[in-house]
Amino acid sequence: MEKIEYLRSPRAIRERCGQILALVNEGKSPYFTCDLSQLGKVADYVIEVMRGEYPDFNIPFHSRWRHFEAQNIPRLAKLNNLLAGLTPLQQAIAKFDLAIVSVLLDAGAGESWRYREQSTGLSLGRSEGLAISSLEMFCQGAFSLSGLPQVDALKLLRLTEAELATGFQVSTENPLVGISGRSQLLQRLGRVVIAFPHLFGEENPRPGNLVNYLVSKSQNGQLAATTVFSAVLEGLSDIWPGRLTIAGVNLGDVWQHSAISDDGLVPFHKLSQWLTYSLLEPLQELGLIITDLDALTGLPEYRNGGLCLDLELINLKDPNILHSSHSVSSELIIEWRALTVMLLDEIAANIRKKLGMSVAELPLVKILQGGTWTAGRKIAAELRKGGQPPIQIDSDGTVF
Repeated sequence: MEKIEYLRSPRAIRERCGQILALVNEGKSPYFTCDLSQLGKVADYVIEVMRGEYPDFNIPFHSRWRHFEAQNIPRLAKLNNLLAGLTPLQQAIAKFDLAIVSVLLDAGAGESWRYREQSTGLSLGRSEGLAISSLEMFCQGAFSLSGLPQVDALKLLRLTEAELATGFQVSTENPLVGISGRSQLLQRLGRVVIAFPHLFGEENPRPGNLVNYLVSKSQNGQLAATTVFSAVLEGLSDIWPGRLTIAGVNLGDVWQHSAISDDGLVPFHKLSQWLTYSLLEPLQELGLIITDLDALTGLPEYRNGGLCLDLELINLKDPNILHSSHSVSSELIIEWRALTVMLLDEIAANIRKKLGMSVAELPLVKILQGGTWTAGRKIAAELRKGGQPPIQIDSDGTVF
């Protein structure tokens, strides 16, 4: 259906988010103002962070793979050793398995949850803790019927909330936000992997078999990032709970806003784009050249959005907003996310201009990593206890 195809496109994300930015710039938003004169200041702050993180500007993609090596510990060497006996294609399939499950488990953990890593003694929270606990579960075969480092759809269907809680070291003293939502999400993943054999394979369906589908879509050794994104949305949209539908098709990370023309819908597909970015490296390891990188958008989540708020690129009209938490479906949060998408493009352009670099040299996916996400976390830690985002969001564990 044409409408669904449109709402699943990066073009729709930018067009609809652009309408929100225009609304704010016209003074018609009840929540936000936007001060574009701060763009240079924000770009300078991000460049400073980038120089600190990557002095040679050899910046990797913003993806789940960065979290697996938190605090510069080479955990992926252990993974590569486990996969060493496999062919390059089989290794890519296993890495897709890991990335897909780990990204889907990567919603906000809350400020009190920690994962204590046995091999290092480290205590890790938030995205890094979630990444390393899911990596550990994967390496131990927790997502596999055979106990191998892979993800089997049939095992996901049987994976209990208690098993997941054990893997994440959840207890009354160590609570994890949305553990039930995460567990249900993995079970739904198992169902869709079985339901789409052309994407995930007929025999022993696995999320990672998406590699085979994508390799078949490549031409002359090249694959567009948008092709990966489309496959992710086609294969995984049905896993998102309680979302809007058109003709029975789950739209995923798409929300209603009263000021939007046509159908009133604003798509973001944040986790799907984050997952797409995280699937590119295993494809590159197979020798594929990824094109159309900057067709995808920046990620509308609270680190990038917090950067814009904390450095006063956007401002709240009512400071009382900061004193309560808000639903992801509220127009306040929809506007914050939409502004984040549009302003990340502006910040990226400003950074490239200041550094004299091209889009090819410094694509958005590297600026996010270098970059805006890291800068958002840094400024949050400077301004608020525990580095909380400036606006509190009620999360079910499947959006942020």
